[in-house]
Amino acid sequence: MRLIIAAIPVDKLDDVRKALLAIDVGHMTVARATGHGRYSRRTSEDTALYRGVEHVPDLSPMARVEIAALREHVDATIEAISRACSQSSGSEQGIIFVLPIEACVRVPSGERGREALGEPT
Repeated sequence: MRLIIAAIPVDKLDDVRKALLAIDVGHMTVARATGHGRYSRRTSEDTALYRGVEHVPDLSPMARVEIAALREHVDATIEAISRACSQSSGSEQGIIFVLPIEACVRVPSGERGREALGEPT
């Protein structure tokens, strides 16, 4: 099993959700996040006033989507997220990380592994 973490533009969240549902990925966790990456360059026009001091904010709002997937579903999941974000109007299109999952346990049933994800054995 793998944990797929995607940091995507907030305005792409609904597109990503629909793309994942289209490939039968129905379980995901979504959280609000802020961050910056390669394309988060701000200009002096973005200056904000905070407690009487001008500064240029360097964090952009984004959505963090987490999906636990079986190894054989990882590529399709990544492709769906990438395709949904590729139509982004801005330069920030997101990033995807894939991490190994050591264990998965459904609470309170105690189901483990594939069964915890609702997959047949």
